[in-house]
Amino acid sequence: MKAGKIREMTPEEQMRKINDLKEELFNLRFQHSVGQLDNNQKLVKVKRDIARIKTVINESSGR
Repeated sequence: MKAGKIREMTPEEQMRKINDLKEELFNLRFQHSVGQLDNNQKLVKVKRDIARIKTVINESSGR
């Protein structure tokens, strides 16, 4: 997810997206621990998306 797209979202949409990504991260971690996860890069991508959204939120609250 690109930062520009995140900036276009409302704060409520950003928080909803973070919650969805955290739920997805939980499921991916569970799959990884059980050995069902085929693509480990999904974990990395979800973590980066969460961090990217949090960064945009912090940027906008610092103004």
